[in-house]
Amino acid sequence: MQFEWQKETGPDQTVKKFLGTKGVSHRLISAAKQESDASFQLNGDLVDASEFVSVGDTIGFNLPDEPSDPNVPVSYEPLDIVAETNHWLVVNKEAGLTVVPGPANREDTLVNRIKGHLMNENSAQLVPHIITRLDRFTSGLVLVAKHRYANSLFSEQLANHELKKTYIAIVAGNMEKAHDLIDKPIRRADEGFNQIVAPDGKSAQTEYWVLGQNDDYSLVKVNLLTGRTHQIRVHFQAIGHPLLGDELYHGPLNLGISRQALHASELSFTDPFTGELQQFKADLPADMAQLNNF
Repeated sequence: MQFEWQKETGPDQTVKKFLGTKGVSHRLISAAKQESDASFQLNGDLVDASEFVSVGDTIGFNLPDEPSDPNVPVSYEPLDIVAETNHWLVVNKEAGLTVVPGPANREDTLVNRIKGHLMNENSAQLVPHIITRLDRFTSGLVLVAKHRYANSLFSEQLANHELKKTYIAIVAGNMEKAHDLIDKPIRRADEGFNQIVAPDGKSAQTEYWVLGQNDDYSLVKVNLLTGRTHQIRVHFQAIGHPLLGDELYHGPLNLGISRQALHASELSFTDPFTGELQQFKADLPADMAQLNNF
């Protein structure tokens, strides 16, 4: 896969430094150098990454293909694709589908299904890069980079908090405030798989707005200002309103839903290849929608 730019302003700099300004990480440059003898071009000629670039020069970068990992099986189970380009795709993940292969499931995860989709497209890039990972029983929108350069660019957006995610959750009881910011540090518990609020945890902030309430539960819109593991689930437990169906965080299991009532409903980002704003929404799945009766 070939990418090309023209240097328009600024002092002379090495190819490596120039590519860094385009979001090509040092790690990606090193991988390209190891995997290909034709990684960098300057005005059409093959050069080393240490070659200097001047205003008006054209710089090319050849991204080596990512072949299939034989340790990752292919799944051709259904995949709900919301949007797709040559560089990324957005999928609406069903609750119960694990995102990445692991000891409990190596055959049919979101990654296995995307690999099957890429193979059906005859893509040369066969390693999906998950940008916005969700828990197994959380439903909703997931952004996936289709190659390493897209992964590098989206990772930069994540680090700069430029990629926005909105969730819908159903939590136990009535919220005391219609809008608030939960600001409580989080770390992994000393035992078990859960996270806890603790003074020695990492900074974590969750903002929410109440959309509706009844006698048993509240529907809330949630924005994450940080991205800690299980952040929404542990924060709402910490303020006395665990998510319905969330057994790990002691949410009520008798109110009509058998998994944590959490859905990644909105996703927005700037397409790093076109500069255009991308905005997506996913309706509540049936198990949460039937509780939306305010």
